Amino acid sequence: MRLIIAEKPSLARAIAEALPERARREDGALHAGDTVVTWCLGHLLEQAPPEAYNAADKHWQLDRLPIAPAAFKHVPRPKARGQLAIIRRLIKRASSVVHAGDPDREGQLLVQNVIEHLGYRGPVQRLLINDLNRPAVKRALGALADNATFAPLYRAARARAQADWLYGINLTRAWTLLGRQAGHSGVLSVGRVQTPVLGLIVRRDNAIRDFTPYPFYPLWVDVRVAGGELRAWWVPRAPHPLDDKGRLLERAPADALAQTLPGSHGRVARLSQQEKRQAPPLPYSLSALQVDAARRFGLSAKIILDTCQALYERHRLITYPRSDCRYLPDEHFGEAQRTLAGACRSDATLGGWLDGADFSRRSKAWNDSKVGAHHALAPSGKTPDFARLSATESRIYRLIARNMLAQFYPPLVTFEVKTELTFANEAFRASGQQVLDPGWKPLFTTREEAPPLPPLTEGEACEALAAGVETRETRPPEPFTDASLIKAMMNIGRYVDDPAVKRTLRDTDGLGTEATRAGILETLVARGYLVRRQKALRATKLGSALIGALPEAVATPERTAQWEQRLSAIAESQDDEGAFQQALLTDLRGLLTQSDAGKLRHSLQTAQGEAVPAATAKPKRPRKKSAPKTRRPAAPPKGSRS
Repeated sequence: MRLIIAEKPSLARAIAEALPERARREDGALHAGDTVVTWCLGHLLEQAPPEAYNAADKHWQLDRLPIAPAAFKHVPRPKARGQLAIIRRLIKRASSVVHAGDPDREGQLLVQNVIEHLGYRGPVQRLLINDLNRPAVKRALGALADNATFAPLYRAARARAQADWLYGINLTRAWTLLGRQAGHSGVLSVGRVQTPVLGLIVRRDNAIRDFTPYPFYPLWVDVRVAGGELRAWWVPRAPHPLDDKGRLLERAPADALAQTLPGSHGRVARLSQQEKRQAPPLPYSLSALQVDAARRFGLSAKIILDTCQALYERHRLITYPRSDCRYLPDEHFGEAQRTLAGACRSDATLGGWLDGADFSRRSKAWNDSKVGAHHALAPSGKTPDFARLSATESRIYRLIARNMLAQFYPPLVTFEVKTELTFANEAFRASGQQVLDPGWKPLFTTREEAPPLPPLTEGEACEALAAGVETRETRPPEPFTDASLIKAMMNIGRYVDDPAVKRTLRDTDGLGTEATRAGILETLVARGYLVRRQKALRATKLGSALIGALPEAVATPERTAQWEQRLSAIAESQDDEGAFQQALLTDLRGLLTQSDAGKLRHSLQTAQGEAVPAATAKPKRPRKKSAPKTRRPAAPPKGSRS
């Protein structure tokens, strides 16, 4: 008997439907001739608790840390014992096993843990499925691989899981026990990914709290040229008082110049004109979809993920959603017209866009070299019944179909103009854009980014018609939302200074993965570290206190970069998981020596607004750019923007 073990029941059903013989359900499995398909329910196993290794660790004690098992154990999840018993019974009869976990690191770990936990030692093949529709599943069944090929990926996944256990168990116990000494009765959870995400939000909240606004004074001038009129903005220079962004900090110079401008003559000193061609946005990865849908519809990352799972598993309208890739296999190009015809025919908007698509066009989205375990989200080709979809499912589906359709539209072609005008030896700048060919843009928006400028010629004369000075005020950074936080997690390298760490974070998945980011946000909310205020994600007093008390290295993303670098090397057989774990234990011991109940007590009291002595700081003044002999004032608050 051949036993196929799928990660979820929906995948098991799709596999059974693609087998040559009709399947019947019996005893927790689907039987089709000599092949039996069964399933996990997500993770059937979990890491054993500390007391499974030593009974003394059932009670939390600082002097028992770090807890480091010599060999890790797994135990069944309480609600999974029945399904695990079914797989145990079937695997004893199996002459071969097919591993049908999701095609990623976590999927490799999930099913292989079950196979190894049950002691199976026979041949194992690997089935990789990205699309639950029957033709795609049949192709995958005809291209089984040797599971041994994925052993390095499994070792990397196992190393990650064990390291997260060591890190979370030891630091959570340490800071929870310190919290009790400091008067906090609850658990203070610390994690390798969740805590840097919380730190990101706390630092943003602090920047907003500490921000001191200050005014600046932009000057505009309306100008007549031979081809029409335009508005330009003054570019002040030293010795006028400027901040680091070149904004004028005193009004008097702008007022004085504005009075002299009307009726004066100048010229077009510089002119840059170029035609730009912009390719359509690529199909979505999960995170890119979460960012876009959260901005458009105000949905949480978790709702978007759950919606995608429903579109994939229940409705079978899209391909595997937990993908970090925005490219498609080359072979999908030839099937795209048929796929999109089926995907779009029942919707008037999508159908209209389908009619405008040119399927002879080939965008850069089709690229085998950029497709790994997953490819981008795409419609499966099944025709949707929108009456059976929720409003949110319909919206998300249309976004996925739209980005796929956009690959068959011409590029957006614009004519962009930037100019610098001079009046009385002062520079003024203006820019504009003219759409020559909207290409794919109408599928996304009909709004123009900048109005076009009139025709200009470098060196031509111009006349100032009117001028004015505005009073504006710098604004603090915006609080994080689901959309901006997911984007920050994707591009976490922007928030670190070390160039090597930046590069590693850029080359990996960033902070968290496509499959875990939404869950991390919900975990932080559930544990009382974050709250949602309308669309904004804000740290609670408890979340702020925890970040204030932890060593900086725990609350910043550099460790993730270091881990991912080594995990990638393990997955490529270039590093050893044992050495990785020993390095982690050395790191943990160093972090535990930095645990300080007094610091945590102070942090908790400060966050709760209790009477804690604090230095009184004077408001910061913005830095001014001035003549060399002028003394330079203090820098403006970080995060200021116009």
